[in-house]
Amino acid sequence: MRSTLTDIAREAGVSSATVDRVLNNRNGVKERTREVVIETAKRLGYLAGSGLTLVSPQNRIRLDFVLPAGTNTFIANLLAQIERQAARQHELDVHIHSIEGFNPDTLARTLHELQGKTLGVGVIALDHPTVREAMRNLAASGVSIVTLASDILHVPRIGYIGIDNRAAGRLAGYLLGRFLGGGIKHKVALFAGSLSYRGHEEREMGFRHILGEDFPNLEIVELREIRDDRERAYEEAISLLKRHPDLSGIYNIGAGNQGIGQALIESNRAGQIIFIGHELTDHNKAFLLDGTLDAVIDQNPRVEAREALAMLSRAIRGLPMDYHPPRLQVIFRENIPES
Repeated sequence: MRSTLTDIAREAGVSSATVDRVLNNRNGVKERTREVVIETAKRLGYLAGSGLTLVSPQNRIRLDFVLPAGTNTFIANLLAQIERQAARQHELDVHIHSIEGFNPDTLARTLHELQGKTLGVGVIALDHPTVREAMRNLAASGVSIVTLASDILHVPRIGYIGIDNRAAGRLAGYLLGRFLGGGIKHKVALFAGSLSYRGHEEREMGFRHILGEDFPNLEIVELREIRDDRERAYEEAISLLKRHPDLSGIYNIGAGNQGIGQALIESNRAGQIIFIGHELTDHNKAFLLDGTLDAVIDQNPRVEAREALAMLSRAIRGLPMDYHPPRLQVIFRENIPES
């Protein structure tokens, strides 16, 4: 395992804050203390051995983020937030890789290729054996890993940055049940990006559980996987509406609201079918305002980017982390926040 700032501080007989100042070439440290810290860091392999100088002005902390490509606006917003916030932290050298998000072999290969190049990785990962093994190998090489938006269990990640997805699914079911009311039987349908994402699977689980507990009058007639693609979402929604002219509600677990909303509008069903989705994107704001969407369950990409960068960089430095997770927030037409 790679040594940390805490190890250096203990061996050098100084505080972690002093070590941080020395390795970041900041003022306020006596020259002799600076020499002792640098010598200790070299001896422990912190500044040598791997070929990387972890925290010096010349060689910044390299972090890599592996995110799915495609038409998912939330992912695009998260990517933009990571870039924007990293640009303000000059000690970080951040690289973003946009890959085919539903191909586990592509994801696993990308993770393997990062060994020896990076110190920390943030990843939105499929829960698949090849991906889990790639993450284990990456962590064994000394790389810190955080999962983003969708967690994976039983892998050596240092943390998960994201909402409680099971709670999000329960919240969606509660909203849909309250909108539709009790007593009368109603047909509802689910859309998901891919249940290979644990986050999407957990949302479905939470949704089904609360319907079984509190809203037995709601019948799930279909679940369609749309790979977070708006065109596929549109085609599947058009087909769904033709098969179920008496459909009462839709819950979209992932992305693709733009395609579903377009299908509802073209079929003259917008405002008739209760539609619950995720993420407060520009398109979803417009759908809330015109009544196509009834509610959006939002997680904040700005907070997730901030927490991911902080968790990785502080773990690499050996500093403690006070994690502030993003909160679930329900947005209606009447409480759309300012951008």
